[in-house]
Amino acid sequence: MNRSYRIIPVYTGDVSGVASALFEMGGMVVIHDPSGCNSTYNTHDETRWYDSDSLIYITGLSNTDAIMGDDEKLIREVEEAAEQLKPDFIALTSSPIPYMNGTDFPALAKLITRDTGIPAFFAPANGMHDYVYGAGQAFLAVAKCFLEGNTADSVTGRNPVAAGGPVKSAGKCPRSEGIKSSVNILGATPLEFAAEGSVESLREILENDGWKVQSCWAMGESPEQLRTALESTVNLVVSATGFPMARYLEQSFGIPWVAGCPVGGFAKELLKCLRDTEADGQNRIPYLNRGACSCGGRVTLVGEPVTMGSLAAAITEKTGMTCSVLCPVEADPVLTGTLDIRTYGEEEAEAALKRAKRIVADPLYRPICPADAVFCSLPHQAFSGRCFRRDMVNLFQEEAFARILQQLH
Repeated sequence: MNRSYRIIPVYTGDVSGVASALFEMGGMVVIHDPSGCNSTYNTHDETRWYDSDSLIYITGLSNTDAIMGDDEKLIREVEEAAEQLKPDFIALTSSPIPYMNGTDFPALAKLITRDTGIPAFFAPANGMHDYVYGAGQAFLAVAKCFLEGNTADSVTGRNPVAAGGPVKSAGKCPRSEGIKSSVNILGATPLEFAAEGSVESLREILENDGWKVQSCWAMGESPEQLRTALESTVNLVVSATGFPMARYLEQSFGIPWVAGCPVGGFAKELLKCLRDTEADGQNRIPYLNRGACSCGGRVTLVGEPVTMGSLAAAITEKTGMTCSVLCPVEADPVLTGTLDIRTYGEEEAEAALKRAKRIVADPLYRPICPADAVFCSLPHQAFSGRCFRRDMVNLFQEEAFARILQQLH
């Protein structure tokens, strides 16, 4: 029971992560799940659902289907829908019931591909993980589909948390030779960047530094442009959801990566690292370079490690305060440093926060924080949903960063 939650909510689940990652890519996402609670995937977790269309469907798994395993019915209905809608691809994903029943999704995807001629694959999810895992696996699966033409048989479904340590760069991608200063943005979804204009601001920062944004996975980009990702010379991982894809592109095509967000004064260092990585092909995580300071106090930031780590580096650079990130999500350990803390469940998070004097976190963390701590509210779509949507800030704007610093003093 030490990983249960009684006060704070859990983070958005992996199935919602899959739906969010694939929302704008022109494919059909099929969630194998009973009807009833499926509105959570879109109407609660997906902010784009109200303004744009996407081919996201629920199979309406019945009791009989669950018990008897009527895969033929699932295949038939998916193929009938695909015949009418003609999507670019078909992504199958699971929920707890078919996961417990052992539904063979990679095999189903192979059969659908054979019958329809449309690439189909399994985006590994089962309702037991958080959005970082789900979106990360979805980005990885669709990248293999888009960039290699692979289908279900090439999607391994490995957990990125078990992926191991840092990866040395394999060198420049042969396909990108001669194309200078082009970058893919990896890991952009509203679950991480829900504030209006966030991705536009990110693109502007890169373009003002002379970069061509080759593709943005996956907000505000056409499927056709996403397919040009191999023309980039470097990848920028802006959240942990983009890290499995970054590793795949590095290992398969030699495109190196940098992890971080251009927040506050940290933007200068990050942009320099992009140039250095383009030149020497070495992967970098510059926000981990922040050290402990002997004076200036301490700040604990709670959340996904790439965005919070970058914000921590910006705060340290501006104030001299030591910043640590409390990471409660299923991000690859490579993305957290020696100053950071990984927690599993509410009890561990509460214990880690017990001595914190300054905290930056979603407002719903407040009940498990010390009463005398300085609390900087930073709403997060994947944690509190739409509760504090009006208060969400664009971290790439100087005014937003200045307000955070003001709250910490």
